[in-house]
Formats: sequence, structure tokens, C-alpha cells
Amino acid sequence: MMVVMRNSSVNLRAAAKEASRERIVNAAAKAIRRSGYDGTGVADIMKEAGLTHGAFYAHFESREAMLAEAADRAGAEANALAASIVGAVPYDQALQALIQVYLSKEHLVNIETGCPNSALCSEMPRQSPEVRLAATRRIKEMVDLIARQFPDWGQPSAHERALVTMATLVGTLVLARAVDDAALSDAWCNATLKSLASGKTQVEG
Repeated sequence: MMVVMRNSSVNLRAAAKEASRERIVNAAAKAIRRSGYDGTGVADIMKEAGLTHGAFYAHFESREAMLAEAADRAGAEANALAASIVGAVPYDQALQALIQVYLSKEHLVNIETGCPNSALCSEMPRQSPEVRLAATRRIKEMVDLIARQFPDWGQPSAHERALVTMATLVGTLVLARAVDDAALSDAWCNATLKSLASGKTQVEG
């Protein structure tokens, strides 16, 4: 009986610790998109997660380790959403559906829950190798997801078109968020929607 109770206590503590870690990572994944890597501090994240600052090192060896996991989580969330969008419509409409959602007004304004690439890519060269590795892995996943929507998926031409498409989407959103002119912001998104729909930014196979 004592062994069973001891094991149950250990399991409960482990579950509580895992739940706390999840709160930290979720808070950090939003914070890096909202405030950038440099603007994301341990104290603020722990407060947002409802935990004490001193408890941080029970979960992570360093701030960089937390940022790497946050980058991975943010990328995974964005990729899962993209996969759900393309999976919800017929194959021949999937890419256009993804482009429309990516360049939507909702995505434009909801930066902390949106694509981390458009929120953070300008900061990536200055980040630690572990943060860049985590982000790069998720970026490659998104490129592959886009490439799968082309009829010649599996060929170099599809991969090239996916690279151009993703770069165009990310760049457009970065610029649309950067300016303080709503009309110009909308014009950038609309021009990209029109250009991608016509195939003008795609690399010829």
C-alpha cells in the first residue's frame, strides 16, 4: 500500500511539473511573437504562466533553452493550422485557401498567435544556434507543406515554387505590419493575393 501511495505521489508531482512546463512554453510561444526574442524575459514569462521566477530553472537550463522550445512550439502551432486549412478544402483549392488565410486581416492583427516567421525572421540571425535550429526545422516543414500543394510535388520545381511562395507571403506580412498606413497595408496583401493567384511569383518548372 505504501509503495502504491508513493508511486501515485511521484506521478502527481511529475504531472504537475509537466503542466507547469506547458504553461511556460505556451506563454513564451506567444510572447516571442508579440514582443520578439529580445523582448521576452524570464520574469515576465513566469508571471504570465502563473509561476514564480525562481521556479524557472526547475524546467529549463537557460533562457535560450526556453526560447528554443518556444520557437518550436510557435512553429508547430502555425504548421498545424496551415495543415488544417489545406485539409479542409479540395486539393485544387488548398493553396489558395492557405494564401488567403495567411494574408487575412485577422492574421495581420493577431501577431502573437500567428505565423512566427513573419513575426520573428528579422531577429533570427542574432539568435543562438539552438533557437535557429528549432525555427529552421519548422520553416522547412512549412515549405514542404506548400510544395505538396503543387501538381509536380516531389520535383525540384515544386520545391522552388514553394520557396518563392513562402518568401512572398512572409515578406508581404512583414511589410504590411510595418507601415502605419492601413490602405498601404491592405494594398500589399491584396497585390500579393492577386499575384500568387495568377502565378506571377512562381518559378517556372
